[in-house]
Amino acid sequence: MWKKILSKYFKSYPAQQKVAQTFLSYGLSVRNGRVYCGSIELSFSKIARSIGVDRRAVMGTIETINRNRELKKIFSLLRPTCNFKELAPEMKWGVVEIIPTDASMPGILAGVASILTEEHISIRQANVDDYAMTEEPKLFIITEKSLPPRLIKKLGKARGVKGVTVY
Repeated sequence: MWKKILSKYFKSYPAQQKVAQTFLSYGLSVRNGRVYCGSIELSFSKIARSIGVDRRAVMGTIETINRNRELKKIFSLLRPTCNFKELAPEMKWGVVEIIPTDASMPGILAGVASILTEEHISIRQANVDDYAMTEEPKLFIITEKSLPPRLIKKLGKARGVKGVTVY
């Protein structure tokens, strides 16, 4: 869906497509002609520098979004999400990376969560890459404690799981 939306509205403007993709990836919303990370307004120049485009590409992307009702609704509702993946080791939490056989298959998260539940391991956070936006989507689960090594094999046998990495 995302690729269709991006190509439909931004196909003639690769820099704008890159900007819109970044907004979607980071949950940056567009409201009243401005870009926000939650309630924090972001500078067009800093956005442009961070993704390697001209400031005018950012402004053009916002204009394109504001001209189209569908895009305006989508981009106005985006919100950023906190991700504990990098923080987890410092907090002595566990991190499990799941590589799916087919990321669009229902039940992968449920299967992995069931295994963790059976082992009385609490999940602090689960983040799933959107398979329509990411070439190699993954599921990251942050657990209350590190996982015992014997669980890696068990998680690897869960339905839809191709690979497991524990940090």
